Amino acid sequence: MTDAQDTAAEPDLRTTGGGPPDDVEPAPIPLLEPREGIPPVVSTPEALESVVAAFAGGSGPVAVDAERASGYRYGQRAYLVQLRREGAGTALIDPVGCDDLSALGEALAGTEWILHAATQDLPCLREIGMVPTRLFDTELAGRLAGFPRVGLGAMVESVLGYALEKGHSAVDWSTRPLPEPWLRYAALDVELLVDLRDALEKELDRQGKLDWAQQEFDAIASAPPAPPRKDPWRRTSGMHKVRRRRQMAVVRELWTARDKVAQRRDVSPGKVLSDAAIVEAALALPLNVHALTALPGFGHRMGRRQLEQWQASVDRARALPDAELPQPGQPVAGPPPPRSWADKDPAAAARLSAARAGVSTLAEQLNLPQENLITPDTVRRVCWEPPQERTPEAVGAMLAAYGARPWQIEQVTPLLTRALSATA
Repeated sequence: MTDAQDTAAEPDLRTTGGGPPDDVEPAPIPLLEPREGIPPVVSTPEALESVVAAFAGGSGPVAVDAERASGYRYGQRAYLVQLRREGAGTALIDPVGCDDLSALGEALAGTEWILHAATQDLPCLREIGMVPTRLFDTELAGRLAGFPRVGLGAMVESVLGYALEKGHSAVDWSTRPLPEPWLRYAALDVELLVDLRDALEKELDRQGKLDWAQQEFDAIASAPPAPPRKDPWRRTSGMHKVRRRRQMAVVRELWTARDKVAQRRDVSPGKVLSDAAIVEAALALPLNVHALTALPGFGHRMGRRQLEQWQASVDRARALPDAELPQPGQPVAGPPPPRSWADKDPAAAARLSAARAGVSTLAEQLNLPQENLITPDTVRRVCWEPPQERTPEAVGAMLAAYGARPWQIEQVTPLLTRALSATA
């Protein structure tokens, strides 16, 4: 523990209060209320111009959030964007009516954006022209500071002493018009983000972790968009049951057909055909529509035309020559699954065991999750193919090549060097 971590001048936000005596009824936590009420939803170019001007003239960081319609609509587009900034108040923007927010993004260029779980919202914000150059992620800050619960509601309650309204996080945000209770919920999501950010910054500074957090935030802000997944059909739930290549081809054909229908209808793929139904068809390899109808997920509620469409996908897979069938498993870049290391390379398995033990101990000492100290994938790669020279310099260089931040390299290099050297 560093001197900064050992400082007792300020209370630890995670333990402030310590709880009342057993015979004292705890005070109710006040429910957060919007300070200026619920603003009207911005859905026209004219209204958006006013918001851009107001937020460009505001001061300090800007709180940002986005609501998607996961499970209802195709893709991960934003259906509501919420912002709050000192001097500008709160704005609720409808990206359906205002599908280009690049002017707002430009007006906030250079401003620190505050998001909770930033990596979830940044892709859909990028689609509509909003890309931060600086950010503060309150969820990640909570992880680094050692909070046991890092959801926004839990953080606001434990750090700021307010309760957020619950119950609307998983609703269909593509609904129009949006109900007033939903808008209230959305506005409150950014109401106290600036206050939460300021409190977490103080706590991170107290623990000597503020620079670590800033390095993490900079890495998120500068990360390029994720490339498209290769063979996304392989992520079908229940895929582990599908063993034969012909069956895998059925999954691929049904997944692809379903995706096209879902995209055309703008609905979640799961609402078109469930993953479970795809796997059932792959295992059964039905010869005709009658056989398909007997399978779970293809019951009497499904129309004849739909059934014929799915059977056509099965038939295409059945007709493929062997050379065109998918191979079992994806070609994986990097080390094999750790469970096979003891047989394939006992020395590597010993290195991994020692490294994992060291990471676990250090993470506990630093009071943060192991995966935030260093990613498990990075540990596996270093242990599977360690540097020829097992020196701190060589290990640190390898960690940097795998994307570890300077603070992670500083913390983890000594223990990984010991783990590699002890099992050499």
